[in-house]
Amino acid sequence: MATITYPHLIETAEGTPIIEGTRIKVLFIARERLAGKDADAIQRLLPDLTLGQIHSALAYYYDHQTEMDEEIARRDRMFEQRKAEAAESPLKRKLKDRGLIP
Repeated sequence: MATITYPHLIETAEGTPIIEGTRIKVLFIARERLAGKDADAIQRLLPDLTLGQIHSALAYYYDHQTEMDEEIARRDRMFEQRKAEAAESPLKRKLKDRGLIP
């Protein structure tokens, strides 16, 4: 079985695919695509990237879509949990009780 490589992409020591020469994760590119942006719109957002780099990241995403979608969902859940925890902080409750914040 041949190993498939993606031009412009490397993996970090943790195994996270990023665009070579940057710290931009393929996951970020995938999120932008899922938000409805096409490659040209992503390039306008990240003008230092070439369309080749963006298309390579998108190819990786589509070839690993199930795993990447699961990771996106995991990160979204973690974000929502942390947001809820921050909303319920003891400091925030104390400030509300004193009428200092709404």
